[in-house]
Amino acid sequence: QVQLVESGGGLVQAGGSLRLSCVASGGTVSSISMGWFRQAPGKEREFVAVINWSGGRISYGESGKGRFTISRDNAKNTLYLQMNSLKPEDTAVYYCAAGTYSGAVGAYPYWGQGTQVTVSS
Repeated sequence: QVQLVESGGGLVQAGGSLRLSCVASGGTVSSISMGWFRQAPGKEREFVAVINWSGGRISYGESGKGRFTISRDNAKNTLYLQMNSLKPEDTAVYYCAAGTYSGAVGAYPYWGQGTQVTVSS
């Protein structure tokens, strides 16, 4: 059973940067796709970005385009999300997930517990 643990969230001022990490354990994720999603209060979970097993294929949702960069280090079983030029509307709980290369929540059987990102204006 794959377990995912996110870290790196916190409080940042608008225009700042954060790097989220997600460490996988209990199984190898080096051969499957991994993604980032986020969920703001009162809203549905939203696709941010996905990366395939090798890192050679990447897609971003509207929320992740232009300011966010997804990457992975299979040797460390770790997924990253570099977030730059953060805006108050980026405030949400950010989740990492492992599964099929997709922007759909249902394509991912494995989820972390989430890490809170709060951007102040």
